Amino acid sequence: MIHKYKLNGYNIVLDVYSNSLHIVDDIAYDIISIYKEKSTEDIINTMLEMHPEITKDDILECLSDISQLEKENKLFSEDTYSNIPIRKRSNSNIVKALCLHVAHTCNLNCEYCFASQGNYKGKRALMSYEVGKQALDFLINHSGTRRNLEVDFFGGEPLMNLDVCKQLVKYARSIEKEHNKNFRFTLTTNGVLIDDDVIKFANEQMDNVVLSLDGRKCVHDRLRKDIKGNGSYDLIVPKFQKLVSNRTKGTYYVRGTFTHFNTDFTNDILHMADLGFTELSMEPVVCPPEDVYALTKEDLPIILEQYEILAKEMLNREKQGKEFVFYHYMIDLTHGPCIYKRLSGCGSGTEYLAVTPWGELFPCHQFVSDSNYSMGDVWQGITNISLQKEFGMCNAYSREECKDCWAKLYCSGGCAANAYHASGSILGTYEYGCELFKKRMECAIMLQIARQDIKLAD
Repeated sequence: MIHKYKLNGYNIVLDVYSNSLHIVDDIAYDIISIYKEKSTEDIINTMLEMHPEITKDDILECLSDISQLEKENKLFSEDTYSNIPIRKRSNSNIVKALCLHVAHTCNLNCEYCFASQGNYKGKRALMSYEVGKQALDFLINHSGTRRNLEVDFFGGEPLMNLDVCKQLVKYARSIEKEHNKNFRFTLTTNGVLIDDDVIKFANEQMDNVVLSLDGRKCVHDRLRKDIKGNGSYDLIVPKFQKLVSNRTKGTYYVRGTFTHFNTDFTNDILHMADLGFTELSMEPVVCPPEDVYALTKEDLPIILEQYEILAKEMLNREKQGKEFVFYHYMIDLTHGPCIYKRLSGCGSGTEYLAVTPWGELFPCHQFVSDSNYSMGDVWQGITNISLQKEFGMCNAYSREECKDCWAKLYCSGGCAANAYHASGSILGTYEYGCELFKKRMECAIMLQIARQDIKLAD
């Protein structure tokens, strides 16, 4: 399978299964389109008609180059991965990451919140130290020989339960060496409660901090408000800037959400970069289609164009020494994740689980409000084995719609939660999200090519 596209002056050809990337001229680009369907004579006649400036010898030389790449399995390579993910992931009982819902409550009242303003359509609660401790013990006991374990303090707003977060980190550090484990913690916060103490704690113990900011003040304040209806931009931005400027180790991301109200979200990303943030992410809103801020069919071409605008502006800024990272454009074309990871994705429901304040297990944070997706608890472990097996089947080959998609080895079949909310099945697809993902990958690949050109020019 190959994927061809034109972007920012490049003719890009990706051979999907070999991951070989080719930058070609117009002649080769057009020949590759018909190479497998037409005879040599038909190709010559077609190309002479399309490109009267070239000769038959030019076409034959190009055909020879394409034929050689095909022999080397760098073009039109065969799929050799189709049986890998189902066999490996569905038989795995290893858990490597937990999303600890330490707070099912929040000090903001964001209108689009998938977690229903922090309580996940249930009662408000804070996780106790005892439940969190049991969750960490569960993770260790089910992590097999895996050494690095991931724990995300999540909510609601986890800083509303900061003391328990600190106690859990202290407990985890006290048992790491005994079990030959290394805990890597992430804190996801809206920023309202950030102070010097939080900054110190995050700096010392958090491998990553995710900071929620939607961009420009008018955009952010429209949906991210406090209980009294006041926007939170002016309160949190200085706190985020202070935390980031004092970050001496670990990573951070300033993460935004774009909606129907800001389909020009590139301006929000650039605004965040102008505030001094260099590690950025911007996600499409997840909500029912009838919500006023839901992305519409009419929004799609605008959003796709925005991704292209963003990629080009990133190149411009890099030339000026003002580079920043956009999470969705991070791609390693040389090495990248192992094929198992590329096929099986995040591991929700198997390797990755969410834990409620009461210790109940769910496939991920987006399923926590749905009792049909309860998987067990941190005392008994996973008891809903059939559901675990169902999630074990989530991969790039289990969805019929993914069969002929060039991007499946990058998206791993997509997000199970988004598929469920869009189609009613975790093995379905979220078609709108698929279109966004494919455009992001096209832009990410183009960026890598352009950066290489800049290096060569220097």
